[in-house]
Amino acid sequence: MIRIAVDAMGGDYAPREVVHGAVLAAKEYGVAIQLVGIQDKVEAELKRHDLKGLDVTVVPSSEVIEMGEKSASGVRRKKDSSIVVANKRVADGYADAVVAAGSTGAAAVAAQFGLGRIANVERSAIAVAMPTTNKNRRSIVIDVGANVECNSNQLHQFGLMGSILYQGLYGIERPTVGLLNIGTEETKGNALVQEAYKVLKAEKRLNFIGFVEGRDFPMAKVDVVVTDGFTGNIALKTAEGIAKMVAQMLRQELMQDPRGQVAGYLAKPALEAMRRRIDHNEAGGALLVGVKGVCVIAHGGSKHTAIKNAVRVAKEMVAADVIRKIESSLSRGTERDAS
Repeated sequence: MIRIAVDAMGGDYAPREVVHGAVLAAKEYGVAIQLVGIQDKVEAELKRHDLKGLDVTVVPSSEVIEMGEKSASGVRRKKDSSIVVANKRVADGYADAVVAAGSTGAAAVAAQFGLGRIANVERSAIAVAMPTTNKNRRSIVIDVGANVECNSNQLHQFGLMGSILYQGLYGIERPTVGLLNIGTEETKGNALVQEAYKVLKAEKRLNFIGFVEGRDFPMAKVDVVVTDGFTGNIALKTAEGIAKMVAQMLRQELMQDPRGQVAGYLAKPALEAMRRRIDHNEAGGALLVGVKGVCVIAHGGSKHTAIKNAVRVAKEMVAADVIRKIESSLSRGTERDAS
């Protein structure tokens, strides 16, 4: 049975929503859940649920890293915080993956300190699955915030790790990989993307399709989008804002007059389906790739559905043996044409 360590104290609605989501995941996905946190608080929440037949245990920790704390100093100072202990469970072999909501920075720092980076990985990166016009296929953007500045070799590694991640999540053997730029022409872009383009194009392990623009991945034209964390984070937040804007504008128009209200009622099933497609709670959180363990970072505002899906993603990554595959891929040099 796959074992998932869950930081029960992370996020705006912890521990109640985290415990709820973790219990749902144990029921639906058949995983062993280790809830790490303040023991009496976690146990009080567990009393709300029927745990019969479930493998759900509590791992005590005495501290919590709050949302406003500086990530690195908090992780160094609070050795018995829930996020640090959860990562230690994986590092010591007592769990196969860690799931954490709350501060993305604290979760990423704790994973890098606690698990360490995979050999030959220069930088770990945060990858997030984004909705597209193809309801059966998402795009992965990597990096969306871990590295403000990158070099071409790091972007090359992001491409390799993102491709392996996509295979593990969706079972696609050779997902398409694109490099985010201001245009698709080979002559466009700054020195970084120009150099990275050459490296990625020469990599035979990747199904590299060249430069892509910000509008391409929502339209399902590329599976894996490679970029630095500064640009990727802006793209992610812009996409989230546009999704909320469209939903709000649609609601305003439908409620404007009786005809719109009737149309909204008739279209309710379709609108609900669309909401689920763009809802971050359904995606299961972001993945920190490049560390020696599966680490899923859920949104700080995650409720039980998001936590449940984050555990699902963690289980899928463990089952797909993603860490070993990344280690194997990064142990070899760039495979280029002999020419």
